[in-house]
Amino acid sequence: MTIIGTVLLEMFLMLLQIPHSEFQEHAARCAVHGPFYTPHKYYKSGDLIIGGAHNSYQATLLFIKFPGDISSNFFSSVVTKNYRQVLALEFAVNEINENPKILPNVSLGFHIIESYFSQKRNYYVAMKLFSTQYRFVPNYTCDVQNNLIGVIGGLGAKTSHHLAAILDIYKFPQFTYGDFVPMLKDQSHSLPLHRLAPTETHQYKAIVQLLLHFKWIWVGLMTMNDETGELFLSYLLPILSQNNICAAFTEKIPINAFFGDFLNLQEKWNKIFADVTKSKANTIVVYGETLTMITLRGLLHEGEAEYGKSFGKVWIMVAQMDLVAVSMHKDWDIEAFHGALAFTAHSQEVPGFQNFLHKLNPHLMKGDGFIRPFWEQAFGCSFPNSHVNGDDVDTCTGEERLQNLPGPFFEMSTTGHSYSIYNAVQALANSVHAMYSSIFKSKVTVERRKLQLKNMQPWKLHPILRSISFNNSAGETVHLNENGELTMGFDITNLITFPNKSFVRMKVGRMNPWAPHGKHLSIYEDTIVWPRSFNQVMPLSLCNDNCQPGYQKKKKEGEPFCCYDCAPCPKGKMSHEKEFCTMCPKDHYPNKEKDHCIPKLITFLSYKDPLGMSLAIFALFFSLITALVLGAFIMHHDTPIVKANNRSLSYALLISLLLCFPCALLFIGHPVKVMCLLRQVAFGMVFSVAVSSVLAKTITVVLAFMATKPGSSMRKWVGKKVANSIVLLCSLVQGIICTVWLAINPPFPDIDMNSVTEEIVLECNEGSVTMFYCVLGYMGFLAIVSFTVAFQARKLPDRFNEAKLITFSMLVFCSVWLSFFPTYLSTKGKYMVAVEIFSILASSAGLLGCIFSPKCYIILLRPELNKRDHIIKRNVH
Repeated sequence: MTIIGTVLLEMFLMLLQIPHSEFQEHAARCAVHGPFYTPHKYYKSGDLIIGGAHNSYQATLLFIKFPGDISSNFFSSVVTKNYRQVLALEFAVNEINENPKILPNVSLGFHIIESYFSQKRNYYVAMKLFSTQYRFVPNYTCDVQNNLIGVIGGLGAKTSHHLAAILDIYKFPQFTYGDFVPMLKDQSHSLPLHRLAPTETHQYKAIVQLLLHFKWIWVGLMTMNDETGELFLSYLLPILSQNNICAAFTEKIPINAFFGDFLNLQEKWNKIFADVTKSKANTIVVYGETLTMITLRGLLHEGEAEYGKSFGKVWIMVAQMDLVAVSMHKDWDIEAFHGALAFTAHSQEVPGFQNFLHKLNPHLMKGDGFIRPFWEQAFGCSFPNSHVNGDDVDTCTGEERLQNLPGPFFEMSTTGHSYSIYNAVQALANSVHAMYSSIFKSKVTVERRKLQLKNMQPWKLHPILRSISFNNSAGETVHLNENGELTMGFDITNLITFPNKSFVRMKVGRMNPWAPHGKHLSIYEDTIVWPRSFNQVMPLSLCNDNCQPGYQKKKKEGEPFCCYDCAPCPKGKMSHEKEFCTMCPKDHYPNKEKDHCIPKLITFLSYKDPLGMSLAIFALFFSLITALVLGAFIMHHDTPIVKANNRSLSYALLISLLLCFPCALLFIGHPVKVMCLLRQVAFGMVFSVAVSSVLAKTITVVLAFMATKPGSSMRKWVGKKVANSIVLLCSLVQGIICTVWLAINPPFPDIDMNSVTEEIVLECNEGSVTMFYCVLGYMGFLAIVSFTVAFQARKLPDRFNEAKLITFSMLVFCSVWLSFFPTYLSTKGKYMVAVEIFSILASSAGLLGCIFSPKCYIILLRPELNKRDHIIKRNVH
């Protein structure tokens, strides 16, 4: 007994105060003898017969005993919507029989037996198809008109596979229209089932693609608490996880309960409804079949009492489900399903089918054992001599119209199941036509053809069905592939409900696994109607809000990966539409908000740059000063102040300084190969000559003082040769270092995209950094030696002494270059070049100023002091 039946029975028992034991006794009697288990037959004769089992599912048989009444009142609830499948079969058979191009002079018939979702009855139904018409004698037929060519299985996977267990023995073609379980060919069946709907494997992918399309990553799952529900979760949950989708909850709806469990069951339902309502998941994937929808409607109806009608969730229904109703649902609201998205087997309106439904009349349907129960349940009336009696029940006239029924009870449009059954009949008829067209290529008598039909072997239809292709009256090409699958895929429909408890389906998409890659799923978002609580704005289904641009996901400990915090992007990264930070392309950098990338500026130290222009002016200015000093020395080359401490060394120092200042210009401008090769080498060599000259001048001072001592042997070392040798030797060592540098790994033009975030720096790569620091280190070594020697000679007599000036100049020189290294290493881009230029200019200017400014003062401003007599006179005093 179902949940709804249990609930209603308990309600009736409480209302009428019927003893529990008495109710069980009558219910047991009813189960054996009641009309619920009376097999409904619908037989229509023909030369060829299509057999099938139908599942209309009569929900709950109620027995009510009124006080003082010894009679019993039976009431069975039927899913009236499933009767539509019977009508689709009859319409398709009639269309084939009226078409002279298919099976001319041969009529189709059908035989339907209700299986009631019972495993035992499924096997009984299968054997009944191979029995005589009016008596159950398996494997014995005496009705010559019964030529069974195929079977269309019932609604649901279990029904189809129970039938297949028997039909496989006879090798009969079996079509399934409501079986989505991926069991095409297992160990128990040697022949495949011919499917008119894609398998669940395709449906799982379709569900995931739909969720990803709308970016719903926090979803709820609801199934019945049975084996099929467990299988669904075991298949779908790993696929969701692989696609970064989380299950917010997995609710399993209980389906069976005894009377004593009613309060416990009601408590479970209320808890499920409360958990679903309070969840942040706005999307719920619900899996099941007809019974699931009936039970789900009961759950929602129970929850309405406490939580009202503001459900506010988007249902995603699998193709096995349908929005159905039984008679007890007549006053129940369906607002909760407004805006739902449902997968359905692909359908197309079949011309003439609606007109066929409009003309339906229970008084004219002979042999149909389904139409009277259907009519009574759908319209709430009763026929004479019906088991549905009561003073408040109207009499059925037969003039009631199906189009007036709410959608959950009956739909006038062609549904997926109806279309599948229609195509199954068409496929069987066309396969028989194809088989006999190949046999009867020449004209034969009608009698012979009918004789062949009586003796036909349906198992021969299998190879034809596995490749059949034809056009149906709906204008579509129907094709079954080698696996027996109809290659039409799923429709995605949007349910729109109305206050009169009816609804319409609107196709808003298609999922076809046989479409070209990348075109499996198509969604028409603008046509979707969302639940009213979302004000026609596409709902979000997330554990928490999306991270804003410039932020990225940060995992929450102990929470699913769909639940996260938002942390700012680290330096150098950005995020825009994605929820994780990424690096910009190398030639771009993130903006301040870190939500998009900006192209980097190409920079280098140019003459147009204020900094570059300033350094170039200083270089030229000091070059001019050095040239003026050199000119003054040349003009006064015979004066004592110029001759002191080796006039040629002074000239060498001035010339090297004159070249040092222009060397700075090699560092300014667009880096090219020649510039990169020359600038460090030229700077190193020129500076080495300058520092070597200073060292030679210092040593000359010391040697000259020592040579003045009586009997000194140092006189032979005093002269230009020693000084020139020092300059040449020291410069030669630097030249060797530069040569090795150019030989093994010379400097070259390069692009630096990483040092400065917002810039692409055009620079000269030093090639070998080791050789670069060797050049600077060697100059530093010469400067330290010069400083040390000059410092020791600073107290020698003034007449010969230039050591004090050299000491101070070397102190300035060493200070500049010692501060150069940390400053150089801490700056980036063009400012590194500016630091090196500044060091060149400052150290060169230090040498020029400290050594030559006192002498220029005497030469130019105090010429009276630049005389031999004055120098001797000062020494005497």
